[in-house]
Amino acid sequence: MSSHTHTTTASSSNFQLIFNNALKTYEKRTKKDLLAHPLAARLQACDSPSAILSILQQQVHEFDQSTGSSNDKWTKWLDPTVSVLYAFSATLGEGVSLVHLGT
Repeated sequence: MSSHTHTTTASSSNFQLIFNNALKTYEKRTKKDLLAHPLAARLQACDSPSAILSILQQQVHEFDQSTGSSNDKWTKWLDPTVSVLYAFSATLGEGVSLVHLGT
């Protein structure tokens, strides 16, 4: 195994541990399982930043409709945020499905 592969595997493993701990802490504090939310399953099925953006933009649109307002600040940060997160996950060698959401 090359040094780069070993580092990538270790980084991915560390991120997995951090992410799983964050999910457990969130559930403990809120009594809500984020992975059980329908949005989690939809996002897991995405294979590109544009697919993720499409789902999140739809969520923002639905939120705006339910509140009767339009809030552009959400859409202004969505694209750069998703792009950075997608690049981060690709760097760790796991693409969009960086985190296996099972236990």
